Amino acid sequence: MTQKDYVEMNIGKIAVTGFAIIILLIIVLGSFYTVSAGERAVLLTWGNPSMDAVSEGLHFKFPIAQSAKIMNVKTVKLQEAADSASKDLQDVQVDVAINYHISPSLAPRLYQEVGMSYEDTIIRPAIQDAVKATTALFDAENQLAKRVEIRAAVKENLRERLQPFHIIVDDVSITNFQFSEQFDNAIEAKQVADQDAQRAERELIKVKLEAEQRIAFSQAEAEALRLQKNEITPELLQLRQIDVEKIKWENWNGQLPTTMITGDSGVLPLFNIPTTA
Repeated sequence: MTQKDYVEMNIGKIAVTGFAIIILLIIVLGSFYTVSAGERAVLLTWGNPSMDAVSEGLHFKFPIAQSAKIMNVKTVKLQEAADSASKDLQDVQVDVAINYHISPSLAPRLYQEVGMSYEDTIIRPAIQDAVKATTALFDAENQLAKRVEIRAAVKENLRERLQPFHIIVDDVSITNFQFSEQFDNAIEAKQVADQDAQRAERELIKVKLEAEQRIAFSQAEAEALRLQKNEITPELLQLRQIDVEKIKWENWNGQLPTTMITGDSGVLPLFNIPTTA
């Protein structure tokens, strides 16, 4: 055997040994898998899933024959825009956000029945159907005011739809209602009209109050005049006349008049009567 042949033989042995080591490493490393916190693993044996969910930790599997599918069982937030119609046939888009999680012990069943694309296959269509079924119960104008009721109805509807697939709905939020431009304009015009009507009603009430005040004031004046009229007697008039004459006497300066007015508006002088000292 030549040196060349010896070298080639050693190279061949090294290659075979290296290949065997690589295969061994693949087998060894492929025999273990890790499940993190908030996850469950579905163990497949030649593609057949085991119905026992594998919990967190390091686990063994047979290389090639077995594989593990990791499924997230933590609470997940999913947002969806659902196009629907109201009870009065107005187009409305509802933005929905749901929090859900997979039942940990039933994750293998979800994988077996639906697969890994359960969000697109099951959850999103369920949101669309739940929103359509709920908004059809309310007029478009009332949907903003009935947001809490709509949210509760959508949540209950989703729970019923997703529970058979082992998906648990934790919470539902209605983040936005969006109506057509024509409907928004109509609502705005109605609000303006309502405001104008309220303003006119307030002004009418003000006018009525002012009129009632004027009537009450006039009635009070008339009542006062009536009472005064009832109180006037001949004796009172005589006393008033005496008071007037008394005032005149107290204010007289002691001088007699020097002229006299006649019937034809003429003025005649009077005799000058000297006053005694």
